[in-house]
Amino acid sequence: MTPLIDCTKTAAWAQLHSIAQSLEPDLRQWFELDPGRVERFTFQAGDLHVDLSKNLINDEILGQLVELAERVGLEHKRDEMFAGERINITEGRAVLHTALRRPKGDSLIVDGVDVVAEVHQVLEQIYAFADQVRDGRWLGITGKPIQTVINIGIGGSDLGPVMVYEALLPYVKPGLECRFISNIDPTDVAQKTQGVDPETTLFIVASKTFTTLETITNAKLARTWLLDSLRERGISDDAEAIKRHFVAVSTALDKVAAFGIDPQNAFGFWDWVGGRYSVDSAVGTAVAIAIGPERFAEFLAGFHTIDEHFAHTELAQNVPALLGLLNVWYTDFLGAASHAVLPYAQSLHRFAAYLQQLTMESNGKGVRVDGSPVTTDTGEIFWGEPGTNGQHAFYQLIHQGTRLIPADFIAVANPAYPLKQGEQDVHELFLANFLAQTKALAFGKTEAEVRAEGTADEIVPHRVFAGNRPTTSIFAPALTPAVVGQLIALYEHITFTQGVVWGINSFDQWGVELGKQLANQITPALAGDATALESQDASTQALIAYYHEHRQP
Repeated sequence: MTPLIDCTKTAAWAQLHSIAQSLEPDLRQWFELDPGRVERFTFQAGDLHVDLSKNLINDEILGQLVELAERVGLEHKRDEMFAGERINITEGRAVLHTALRRPKGDSLIVDGVDVVAEVHQVLEQIYAFADQVRDGRWLGITGKPIQTVINIGIGGSDLGPVMVYEALLPYVKPGLECRFISNIDPTDVAQKTQGVDPETTLFIVASKTFTTLETITNAKLARTWLLDSLRERGISDDAEAIKRHFVAVSTALDKVAAFGIDPQNAFGFWDWVGGRYSVDSAVGTAVAIAIGPERFAEFLAGFHTIDEHFAHTELAQNVPALLGLLNVWYTDFLGAASHAVLPYAQSLHRFAAYLQQLTMESNGKGVRVDGSPVTTDTGEIFWGEPGTNGQHAFYQLIHQGTRLIPADFIAVANPAYPLKQGEQDVHELFLANFLAQTKALAFGKTEAEVRAEGTADEIVPHRVFAGNRPTTSIFAPALTPAVVGQLIALYEHITFTQGVVWGINSFDQWGVELGKQLANQITPALAGDATALESQDASTQALIAYYHEHRQP
């Protein structure tokens, strides 16, 4: 393992701090005086065309950021991750989500096991099952083929599959629909099972340990719904119904069997796959069914393209590394607390939600890998909505607010649905907004320009835009399975880069666990257990009292 370097003790950090203290960004002037700026700050990673020119950087800043990455050992840490070293030190685990998308025939031996061979063994099982469902060979208990697949999971077992499914809807087999249940609020199960035929519905229960409270509770609710619905139709073979209508993504085969699912219909994954990095594992089974094995393989190949770029490209040209370093620049030197992700592609409407878990669960840490407090701010609040919706909601804050909010704009050249309004190509109208927003954020609108429009003096200050609001533009040819995989892998490695600079472990999530433990203690109190109630703090007791007062029998 490479030694832990405090990034704030490096010469590059000191130099960046000095630059930030005197920085007076002027993107208008920078562009005017530097005709080669766009070309120099534009990079290619797989199918992703990435323009960094509208960021608050120059050659010196970018050079010092690369120097910082070298000083903290980013390349060594990256190589350790790809090699299967146990870089998740708090759990003693390797971090090998990149092995999930390595091509068949590759080999990576970890603890005497070829993990790539194991990955492809599971993939073959998933693909065979997906083909059965898609071809109508997997039949429900009454002999009808499956029309609705309902994935039950939470966190990475939900956010990834639902985001990718929505992104790739144009590739979904006609007549096949996926739904996703995650929230323990019973409303979620009630609404997702509404209007579907139990005889043609398949549930996928995704839980590595098969003990996740929300997932198992929802799975039991779904099982009750299925069995009750079938009994109403005179079908009472419960055991067979569960075997035909439930499969699992889990390695806890004993618990899978106890639930009633045939262990032969359980698809496993490994402890070196964190939940937020798992959509390209068996957790993506619903996606594999929806788009088919061939397209799912293209999806995995997209991940691998960016993996190869990140693993083998020098840092000065390495797109995920540069984007991660830019995030460090904004967070630790320019005071940004949040980061907007703005896809100009409606199909990516769940992408920001997916990134919230990936980035904030990974880098929301206050302790370094050696147990010492962090020496910098870490993490950003990731958020966003698709354009143009966001333009009519929160863009005002980004344009004229007092906070610096770096933003990633994502778009494709070819839409899934190329429609026209008369002679107007609507996608061109859409992309005009994409380009206009990044231009306005970068260059703003001066007082002189506002006055030249004949604006009344008292209104002029309200219509001035300062500009110098940083954006990154990410373009791709189309939102194909491969491109979706590339986008996910891009942000995975951005997150990794930041974690290395900050000296934190981006692959554990102990902050998630405390709330789960306390919920288990509070549940009996809500159910009326006086002893459990007495053990709670005064605020919790008062809220429970309110609940009992207003809960209808």
